[in-house]
Amino acid sequence: MHHALEVHQLAKTYPGGVEAVRGISFEVAAGEVFGMLGPNGAGKSTTIGMLTTAVRPSSSSARVAGHDVVGRPLAARAVSSVVFQEAVVDRSLSGRRNLEIHARLWGVEPRDAGPRITELAAALGLAELLERPVATYSGGQRRRLEIARALTSRPQLLFLDEPTVGLDPRIRAELIDLIAGLGDRAETTILLTTHYLDEAERLCDRLAVLHDGRIVALDTPHALRAELGDQIVELRVAGDGEAALGVLAQDGIAGADAFRVGSTVTVPLHGRPAADAIAGIEQAGLHAVAITTRPPTLDDVYLRLTGGQLAA
Repeated sequence: MHHALEVHQLAKTYPGGVEAVRGISFEVAAGEVFGMLGPNGAGKSTTIGMLTTAVRPSSSSARVAGHDVVGRPLAARAVSSVVFQEAVVDRSLSGRRNLEIHARLWGVEPRDAGPRITELAAALGLAELLERPVATYSGGQRRRLEIARALTSRPQLLFLDEPTVGLDPRIRAELIDLIAGLGDRAETTILLTTHYLDEAERLCDRLAVLHDGRIVALDTPHALRAELGDQIVELRVAGDGEAALGVLAQDGIAGADAFRVGSTVTVPLHGRPAADAIAGIEQAGLHAVAITTRPPTLDDVYLRLTGGQLAA
């Protein structure tokens, strides 16, 4: 299998001993949409910075389309594009002018740039906006222009760093649809970072869960959920959640993958009837404020792995 991205024990320690990324390894196949899920501070943006040559790794290596990001940074940069969290388009220029300048900087032949810009504008819903100054664009329109700009040079690898952060729910949903369409076309390998679970679920072929600078899980969203089985029981207790979990574990109701966050205890069933688990909870004498059964979500996977909730 051809890999668009190869990362081996990548690490970054900032002055003062702050370990932002602590030796992560993964590979991304050509045409894959690969996600990195985690809250602010998990190491996602530092990883993107190293892979796009903006941040120098403290140790180990990464290759973008075969080009080492430290040994051959210009070659690695030439075959990739990045959409950062912060906008980089010039608000005083028109959308078209922004795209033309980027095409020229990335060495796109003038005879190819025009048709490419027209193609991208149509695909990303920008055709009627190209002649307007970017200052008149909405947040969602500006984000689409950022993506069009990154795609102008036909990159082999596209990095999207928190692509929908700060957008209102409707615009965010539209942008997720747009990115999903890019992935379906399979012309470009995509690596995106996010702290939105629905975004990771919808867009990613595979997903790395980051916590405290390390990858704590890596698989397809479906496989990550499947580790918790088909159903879980979730109970909220009036007292100490940790003590309640201990009681359930001692009674054989909660297995090793059960977890608690605050006063809420989550127990994967793994094929056991929910009625049996609920009866066991009642027999244990726990004072449950509420008990529900439901299929597991990526949120449950993340909470089990890290013990902390993702910020909305």
